[in-house]
Amino acid sequence: MAENPGKKIKNTSEASKEEGLEVKGIKKDDFAKGDYDFGESDFKEGDFDEGDFDLLSSDSSGQETMVRKPSSYFKDVMRSFRKNKLAVVSLVILCLLIIMVIIAPMMTKYDYFSNDYNAINNTPNAKHWFGTDKLGRDLWTRVWVGGRVSLLIAILATIIPYAIGMTVGGISGYFGGKVDMVIMRAIDVLMGIPDLIYMILLMMILGSGNILTLVIAMTITGWMSAARTTRGLVLQFKSRDFVVASETLGASPLRQIFKHLIPNSLGILIVGMTMTIPSVIFYEAFLSFIGLGITPPNPSWGQLIKNAVDQFRYNPYQFLIPCSFVSLTMLCFNFVGDGLRDALDPKLRV
Repeated sequence: MAENPGKKIKNTSEASKEEGLEVKGIKKDDFAKGDYDFGESDFKEGDFDEGDFDLLSSDSSGQETMVRKPSSYFKDVMRSFRKNKLAVVSLVILCLLIIMVIIAPMMTKYDYFSNDYNAINNTPNAKHWFGTDKLGRDLWTRVWVGGRVSLLIAILATIIPYAIGMTVGGISGYFGGKVDMVIMRAIDVLMGIPDLIYMILLMMILGSGNILTLVIAMTITGWMSAARTTRGLVLQFKSRDFVVASETLGASPLRQIFKHLIPNSLGILIVGMTMTIPSVIFYEAFLSFIGLGITPPNPSWGQLIKNAVDQFRYNPYQFLIPCSFVSLTMLCFNFVGDGLRDALDPKLRV
């Protein structure tokens, strides 16, 4: 091959081996500045033969490839969730609240029902850390025991309705047709009346005063929104390849619903559950406030707020302490729900 006097390029395979280079093809940009001297017009197609250069081996083709460490879906979700500082802080606060409602009543010698008429309406002090109420009962113990009751009701009255709603919604969305029409029209009729009216009527029929009746009343009214959400997700997923493959392999409808469709919908449903818990806490507080919730002397946050209303003007701490716990818990659950929604949605994932 004829030499071009304007070049100072070693263009043979031997030259490339001397330099320790393996060249697949050559472009002007492939060379670092100063390595070679060539002009714009010196490089033309046909100046080199195919045998002048060595091809890259298959082992060396990935040497400059940036490879991400293998990761699972759960790890991706957790990494994205941890980047949401507000959601992480809220989750830590909720964990602390749950720990405190378990152990805090044991940190003092006072119980939640004994009266001390020598310590009526005492402000917070070294003896009574949250003060006492109008009957001389220790508010530290009553607030944490009441939180135990309120959180228990909130969790049970969220998980049970969602379990029922996911089952009904999964069946409705999978079978479709008349089954779907009957179920959805019944839900539309029932959802036309506000949930609070249902709860009040049910509490009057079932009787108020204990955790069981509150959970039953909230379960009867709470499963409908979960059913509608699950139905929409099942309609979205049931035409996917993994469901079609399962059906081809002979899986029964119930197996497809509970093994494939509902598990793949759990991400969005878990977000819905975290957003529902604050509403349940509010409903419990409201029902206790109007006298249809937990009855004395058993405390709940709603019951404590009700008892402190007439003392707000003279002893505001009795009202503000349980109110602050209700507000803080609802706020934290909302922030955790927002964080989970962003982490579980691939479009919003950081």
